[in-house]
Amino acid sequence: MVILVNGSPREHGCTFTALSQIAEELAREGVESRIVHATTDKDAIRQLADDIIAADGLIVGSPVYYASLSGLAKVFLDELFGMVSGKVRLKPAAAVVSCRRGGAIAAFDDICRFFSISEMLIVSSNYWNQVHGNTPEEVLKDEEGIQTMRILARNMAYVIKAMRKASLPLPEAEAKIRTNFIR
Repeated sequence: MVILVNGSPREHGCTFTALSQIAEELAREGVESRIVHATTDKDAIRQLADDIIAADGLIVGSPVYYASLSGLAKVFLDELFGMVSGKVRLKPAAAVVSCRRGGAIAAFDDICRFFSISEMLIVSSNYWNQVHGNTPEEVLKDEEGIQTMRILARNMAYVIKAMRKASLPLPEAEAKIRTNFIR
């Protein structure tokens, strides 16, 4: 199971359209998925945190607002990763962003930092995981972006299947060393 998080306040907008393309391709690859909508409700995030810990993979999508992820996605990820930190180590993850024109890479990086600091495996595609358009209909006309979503889904499915087949135990985790630079 791959959890796809829609970090847009527009439940069925451009970000949802990109995530839907990924969900369709995951299904073709025999991997279950579920699209959920980001929230600021801590109880709902706590429940979703348990689902993400149990899932095989995570994909987080956000629209680009002022060259960054949406405020909803940021609040959601701050809360979520406070709950799942240390429990999603080496789980495959990917970021997806939708934008009208520019700012996609900064928003993409914003999301990937949550994965990186949590020791997640970041799955990529053949280009930055972004789609362009003002409406879902325009997003579907972004042939390169839609292809990027399909390839991302196939790469995610491959990583999940390879991990299932290998069924190796996770490498031993080390206790976090925290350095304080204030003396």
